Order: sequence, then structure tokens, then C-alpha cells
Amino acid sequence: MLRAVLSLKVGRLVPTLLTGLLLASMGVSAATPLSSDNNPVLRIQGSNTIGAQLGPALVEGLMRKQGLQSVHTEPGAQPNEVRVSGTTTERHVVTIDVAAHGSSTGFEALKTGKADLAASSRAIKPQEALDLKALGDLRSHKAEQVIAIDGVAVILHPGNPLRELTTEQLAQVFSGQIVNWEELGGSGGPIHLYARDEQSGTFDTFKELVLLKYGKTLSRSASRLESSEQLSYLVSQDLYGIGFIGLPYILKAKAVAIADGEAKPMLPTVSLIATEDYPLSRRLYFYLPPEAPQHWAQALVQFAQSPEGQAIVAQSGFVAQTVQAIQVQPTAQMPRDYQVLTREAQRLSVNFRFAQGSARLDSKAQQDLTRVIDYLKHHNKMNGSVTLVGFGDAKSDPARATLLSKLRAMAVRRELIKNNVIVRDIRGFGEDMPVAGNDVDGGRIKNRRVEVWVN
Repeated sequence: MLRAVLSLKVGRLVPTLLTGLLLASMGVSAATPLSSDNNPVLRIQGSNTIGAQLGPALVEGLMRKQGLQSVHTEPGAQPNEVRVSGTTTERHVVTIDVAAHGSSTGFEALKTGKADLAASSRAIKPQEALDLKALGDLRSHKAEQVIAIDGVAVILHPGNPLRELTTEQLAQVFSGQIVNWEELGGSGGPIHLYARDEQSGTFDTFKELVLLKYGKTLSRSASRLESSEQLSYLVSQDLYGIGFIGLPYILKAKAVAIADGEAKPMLPTVSLIATEDYPLSRRLYFYLPPEAPQHWAQALVQFAQSPEGQAIVAQSGFVAQTVQAIQVQPTAQMPRDYQVLTREAQRLSVNFRFAQGSARLDSKAQQDLTRVIDYLKHHNKMNGSVTLVGFGDAKSDPARATLLSKLRAMAVRRELIKNNVIVRDIRGFGEDMPVAGNDVDGGRIKNRRVEVWVN
């Protein structure tokens, strides 16, 4: 049996959690310390969206996977902090601390050495990556780990009759330009704004996708909250309330459909969020310092990406990255050839997207390649069953947009060929069927995508 150091304070060796084979498979080496009651083996800080439920659930899953007993979560020293604990068969306590005070606090904690892993509901900012360069490239494929997909839902009181809003209307509402429900076609009354606090990744995402896109800032009249659950509860009790929240926290409130640019209004459904077509969809991340990563942090990242980890993602109310086939209903707004495809094939619940200003697949797409290939192998579709469909943002020359969209599909085909997948066909639909507006970089990046269809 491999042995691990309990801690320098304890000063003696104890048996490890698992056999060497399982330990190595989870990224935990024989030199990995176990914790005493006051010394956690892993410290996670960052997003409230992740840390409130998903993070602790993944930690519990990892502990059980490694054979710990009596695994449980209890409140930490401060609000929005928890400690997850388990015991070895030798009755040694292993603890992991999770603090959920907002995405930016996770990167700051990495910088100050108070965290081993950052949880974030937005991508790391360039300045944050620069500040943390001593830990390695936090934007690299190894460091930036997409663990789940979420949708920022816009929520109303259940009695509010509105069914859909545009991103431009949202910007006008939350900046205080529109202050009465009558201006939106509602039944009248003052609009009460609810928003997450300044440290929140949910707020950062909403600010980037909605407010900054239209040159707006959040109204000072908005009530700011650190807790997702509390925000949702307050909106559900306020007939004149409106807020934005992560998908699992809609609870008793009512979500409305959102339209961006020329795209059709979309509700935050699982399928539209899984493909990131929903305008306010977003990725949830673990950021693992790539230079000499902490062993337990590495183990948790690997577990989160595993099928068992993704099952916990789904159980926690987020959208897992598990690949599934979706039957798409044709509509009159679709190009004719695309309508034919919907009748002949099923779409996989993944879109391949590309790094900004590059033909290189982004960090999520590189993980998704493995998932798609596993799906094709499992369903015996490696040989001529796959059609790749490329899309792009609007160009002054539609023919150029079509060509670029087809080139993107060809880039994905090259990666699949490396893994012995024979692609049946590739198609490019150019600027057709946008899922976001083309007036900002974020929208153009979302429109530059490749869908996977299987017969």
C-alpha cells in the first residue's frame, strides 16, 4: 500500500486512500499530503455559481471515488464558505475548503497563495492572466478547464406576462433607461432591478454580453446580492422585479426567452445551452496553475471531466458536456439544405468553436474532440456517418462568409481524421442562422461554429 504524508505537524506516515493504480489515475501521487483537521489538502476559491453547490458536490464525489468514508459538507468559517470532509479507513481526516465569494476572488487567491484552484463562471481576463504568469499560462489548454455549461437566465415574477426580451431591451432596463413595465409591453408599474454583486462571475458575464455591448452601466438603483438563491427568491416575490441568475437558481421565478441581434428568441433550455446557442450561455471553469499543479487540484479537475463528474454537473442543475444526439425540427427560416439535413440526421449536443482570431480550436473544443470520438466509437459511427456543418459571422461578401464557414468545418474534419473518423460530408452555410449579434466580438465568435450531425 502506498503511503502519504499526513502533514509536517503530525510528522508521521499514514496509508493512502487507494491502491497505487487508482491514485495515479486520479493524479494524486504518493507524496500527496493528507490533511489534519485544520489543514485542508485543497483550497478552492472563486465563483459563487460554482461554489454554492457544484464545487462541493464534485469534491464529495472525488472523495467517495477515492474510498473515503463519512463524506460530508459543513458550513465554513464565513458565509458562502464550506468544508468538505471524509475519513480514511485508518480514521485520518481529509478536508477540502471551498470559498465562494465571486470569480475575481479566485484569481486573487491564486495570486496571494491562499488557493490551489480557482473556480470561475467567466474566462480569465488578460490582466489576471498577466498577474498570474509566475504560475504558468492560465489560458493554456492544460490550465483552463471547462467543467460545465450554464445559462444566465433572465427571471421575472411568475405573474409577469412578458415572454421574451432582446439583449438591447435588457441593457436599457438594467441601465435605468427603461424604468416602467409599460415601455416593454407589460402590465405597468415600476421596474425593480436585482443583480449579483461586483465580485460575481455571473455579473461579469451579464455585463459583457449585455451592458457593455450597448455602452451601458448598471443602474445604481439595482439591489446587489452575493447569494444566487436570495436573488432568485426576491424576484419571485416581487411582481415588478427582474434579475439575472445562473440556470440552477431559477427556482420559483419565471425565465423569459432572449433574442440577440437577428437571432430568434431562445429560452435557456438544456439543448440550447449545451450547444452554447442560447445568447446568454456561458462556460464554468476550474483554473489549475500549470506549473507544478497541486496534486489534489489536479485530481479534482480530472474527476470533474470524467463521466462521473459530468453526471454530478447535471445533478447539480447545470448542463453537462456529455455528448448526446438531438432531433431538430425543421422550420421555414432554415436554409433548404439544412432542413433536409434535419430530416435525415441528428445533431450532436456540441458545437466546435475557435480561439479568438485563430483557426485553432479553443480549450473546450479540444476536450470535446475526445467526447465526440468516444460517442462515435460507442455508437459505431466512425465510418462515414458524420456531417460537419460550418457557420460564420456576417461579411460584406456572402460568398466569402460561406467559404470561411466551410474552412472551419474542414479544420474540424482534420482533427477527426487524426483519430480515424471518416467524415461523410462537410457543408458551409456562411452567415445564415446566427445565434448572436455580429456587432461585437463575442457575438461573432459564437456565430463562428461547427455543428456535428450523425446519420
